[in-house]
Amino acid sequence: MSGGPATETDRLKAWERVSAAPLTVLSVLFLVVYAVPILRPDLSPGLRDVCVATTVVVWLLFWADIIVRLRLATDRRRFLREHLFDLVVLTLPMLRPLRAVRLVMVVLTINRRTELWARGRLAVYVAATTALLVLVTALAVLDAERLAPDANITAFDDALWWSTVTITTVGYGDYYPVTAMGRFVALGLMIGGIGLIGFVTGSLATWIVERVSAAADRPVAATGDDVAALRAEIAALRRRLDPDPADQSAG
Repeated sequence: MSGGPATETDRLKAWERVSAAPLTVLSVLFLVVYAVPILRPDLSPGLRDVCVATTVVVWLLFWADIIVRLRLATDRRRFLREHLFDLVVLTLPMLRPLRAVRLVMVVLTINRRTELWARGRLAVYVAATTALLVLVTALAVLDAERLAPDANITAFDDALWWSTVTITTVGYGDYYPVTAMGRFVALGLMIGGIGLIGFVTGSLATWIVERVSAAADRPVAATGDDVAALRAEIAALRRRLDPDPADQSAG
């Protein structure tokens, strides 16, 4: 009986290890088939249907993964609480106006893999995460804005520029979203940019504190002058404790 929960936990961890790489590949595939119709508005209807079908299949596989993990979890209520955001992200894009939310799951999946791969390499992790956020939000805002009346983000280079200046908190204001979905994407990008800045700042502060603490605890090597001074002090102390016999007889 006692081996049951441990076995289920081991199975869950084994499934997560095995499924990590395939899910990452599926996320990249989803990103590609999502991007192609946006970057190629003149895409033939047949290829466009293939892209749409592929996104649906990948999305169903995402659902299959979370269902398998739910079945393998020892405490399913706790699993649902901890993965509530994932479930919301998986459910909302069923509504056509919110299909850009699907990219959040893609970002989360690729980001988890990047975090494991770049562990201990802060610069690599931050660069990969930032590039992914910029690319994904550029695609999402272009998809939302391109056909809107009075839209000023109508090309991918405009969307990429807007995404870059937004995540860096520069905000020139030359390009901006005018649709509700575009502004929702902008909100997510701004929150992500602030989160990245906070993460980098906190990591650097932790690194500095650790280095200072390590330097304070590290013993300092004695120099030749230090040794000579110490010997002189010891010799003076011995003279005080053991007076010269000649001095005593003279007294």
